[in-house]
Amino acid sequence: MYLTVDKGNTRMKWALFEGDRLVRLSETGEPLPREGVERAIVCATGALELESLGLEAERVTVLTADTRLPIALDYATPETLGPDRIAAACGARCLCQGRGCVIVDAGTCITVDYLDAAGVFRGGAILPGIEIKFRALHTFTAKLPLLTTVDATQEPVTGRTTREAMEAGVLTATRFAVEGFVAHYREREPGARVLLTGGDANWLWGEGRLRVEDCVWEPYLVMIGLNEILKENER
Repeated sequence: MYLTVDKGNTRMKWALFEGDRLVRLSETGEPLPREGVERAIVCATGALELESLGLEAERVTVLTADTRLPIALDYATPETLGPDRIAAACGARCLCQGRGCVIVDAGTCITVDYLDAAGVFRGGAILPGIEIKFRALHTFTAKLPLLTTVDATQEPVTGRTTREAMEAGVLTATRFAVEGFVAHYREREPGARVLLTGGDANWLWGEGRLRVEDCVWEPYLVMIGLNEILKENER
């Protein structure tokens, strides 16, 4: 059994895999039992005490760009490439079965990355996430309120109140940006599939907001990718 740990900017997730099957998940940060775990892999955007995993260090892989991967990295500064982006691309390679992929990870930041059909990570874009944008409007102005996706009641293109204008500037503009990047990457590879993940992906996915074809919401994409990396390193 493999243990995968994803420590993001705002939360920590744990998952146990038997082969390709996800058998247990914790999205609250609460550790999972380690009985029967043969190997573990950690994807951390910040510091993490490996002792908290309760496993011998030699049984734990800390994901970096130097880790053996089931994909290739065409990235000028691989040492700066976030491990979450690497893991999501490895998960996309598994799920897309040799097709090109556009990977949209809507977390604290939103990343839109392109993995071609040959399994080469070609890079992408990093955007401020939805909550960051709302907070910036409130923090750096004198009168604009603090909104969140929970507060937002609609997604207007043209706001007719200050609140609607803020929602248009954040929510609609976020959707337009993602759709624009998808269109850009599909100019290179028309058959590329779109995979959504991350805490705000449910907002993009819900009510038909993201207007792109061949789009799949996979909330556990990073975990799937981490499992694929462990399998690659056991071969």
